[in-house]
Amino acid sequence: MDRMSDAALDVVEFMLTASVYSDDRTLDENDLPPSYRRVYWTGSADADGEDRGDGVSTPAGISRPLSMTATTAREATDVPQPWEAVSELMFTERDEFSGTLTFADRELAEQWFADRVDEERLLENPTLAKYFADHDDYAFDVSHEDARDRNRPIQADRVWIDGLLEEYFDTEDDEEMLDLVEVRAPEEVEMSLDDLVLTADQENELDKIAKAIEHREYLSQIGLREIGKLLFVGPPGTGKTSTAQALAQDMDLPFVEVKLSMITSQYLGETAKNVDKTFEVAKRLSPCILFIDEFDFVAKTRRSDEHAALKRAVNTLLKSIDNISLIEDDVLLIGATNHPDQLDEAAWRRFDEIINFPKPDYDMRADILRVITRQMDIDEFDPQLIAEVTQGLTGSDLRMVLREAVLEALTEDRTRLTQEDLLNAVEEFEERDTLKNMDMMGGDHDALVAGGDLGKASDGGHDHSHDHGHDHDHDHDHDHDHDHDHDHDHDH
Repeated sequence: MDRMSDAALDVVEFMLTASVYSDDRTLDENDLPPSYRRVYWTGSADADGEDRGDGVSTPAGISRPLSMTATTAREATDVPQPWEAVSELMFTERDEFSGTLTFADRELAEQWFADRVDEERLLENPTLAKYFADHDDYAFDVSHEDARDRNRPIQADRVWIDGLLEEYFDTEDDEEMLDLVEVRAPEEVEMSLDDLVLTADQENELDKIAKAIEHREYLSQIGLREIGKLLFVGPPGTGKTSTAQALAQDMDLPFVEVKLSMITSQYLGETAKNVDKTFEVAKRLSPCILFIDEFDFVAKTRRSDEHAALKRAVNTLLKSIDNISLIEDDVLLIGATNHPDQLDEAAWRRFDEIINFPKPDYDMRADILRVITRQMDIDEFDPQLIAEVTQGLTGSDLRMVLREAVLEALTEDRTRLTQEDLLNAVEEFEERDTLKNMDMMGGDHDALVAGGDLGKASDGGHDHSHDHGHDHDHDHDHDHDHDHDHDHDHDH
C-alpha cells in the first residue's frame, strides 16, 4: 500500500471509530485507541465526577458525539492533511464552514475499510473490533475482549496521570513535592525490554515478576503478600533505570521515579511528609511501578550525623516501603543502587528479590553493539571485534563510543560508518576516560573536559567510587531528555 492510501486508511479508521463510538453508548474510554483518547479527553481524572472540595464537579472523560474535524483527525492520526488524504473517496464529505468531516455513505466507507484492513489491525482498535465482529456482513475473527486487552488502559495514559496529579497536588507546597518525583506514562518511555540485552538471571527474575503481576488475585488468595519489591544492584551504566522503565512500557504501567538525592534540597520543607506523599501518589496511580534510585542514600543517612529531619525522612521511607504492596496496592517497587556495600541490613531486608546488573561480558557487549547499531549503516561491521577492544565498558559507554563515531563521520559529511571509525572512537573514549581519572585525582573537571559534561555522560560503570557521590545527582536528572545514556546501557 502506498503512503497516500495508507494515510487514507488511517483517516477513514479515525472517522469510522468516532462515528461508531458516538452511536454506541456501551463503549467507554478504554475502547478508543490511546492516540484518539488523548485528543478527546477532558476534565480531571476524578472519573466519578465527585466534588473535589472546591464546589466544582469536573467529571473526566470523553463526551459524545466525538467531533470529526481536520484538526482532531490530524492530532489522532498524525496525517498532516487529513482531508486531502480522503477527499477523492466517494463516501467522504467536508463542511466548508465548520471544517467537519463526515460520511456521505457510511456503509460504503465500512466496506472500503473492511477490504483493506486485517484482523491484526482491527485488534488495535476495540471500538471497530466490536463493530465488525458483531456485523453479519463481515467475517472478521476478532473479539472485542481481546482488543481491549491489547489496548493500554486509560489509567496509564498521560492525560489521566496529569488529571490525577493536578487533583492531588493542589497547593503551592505540592509544587515543591513534584521535584521529588517524576511520573512518566508508558507512551513516554522510549525503550521496551526487546531493546535491551539482559542476562539470563535478569530475564528469569523479570519473567517471575510479570507472572506475579498477572496473577495478583491468586497470590492474594493464598496469602502470599511478600512479593513485588525488587532491588537492582550494579555499577552506573548497566541499565538499571532502562530496565525498570522498559518494564513499565511493556506492562503498560505508569512509571513513578523518586529522586532520593532531592530529599536533601534546602527548599524542601517537611521531608518526611513529602516521602509519605510520594507513596500516596504511587498508590493513587496504581497499578504502577515505583522506582527509588540511589538507595544507598538511605544507609548513608542512617549512619551519619545528618540533620534529624533527614533521618526522620529516611525512617518514614523505610516504613512506607513496608506498608506498600504489589498484591494489595498494585504497586511494584524497584529500588536501585550503585553501592550495595553501603546498604545496611535494615535496607536489604525490605526487598524480596535482588537482581544483579554486572558490567556486560564479551558476548553481551557484542549483542549490545548489534542493538545500538540497528539503524546505522556500517561497512564491514564486526561487533565481535569491537566487543574485544571494549572490555570493562558498560552499555552506556558503548553508546558514547557509537555517538562519537557518528559525529566524527558527520564532520566529514558521511552518514555511512566504517569499522575504523568505531575503533578510533573506542580509542578516543579511552583517552577521555584517562583524562577523567586524572581529573578525579585532583584537577578541575571543567578545565579538563569541555563544559564538564563528558565526565557525567561517560560515567558508565568505571570504579571511580570516590566520584559517584557527585555524578549520581546527574544520573537521573533526565526529565524528558530520552538520550540519558548514563544508566541506559542496553538501549536500542
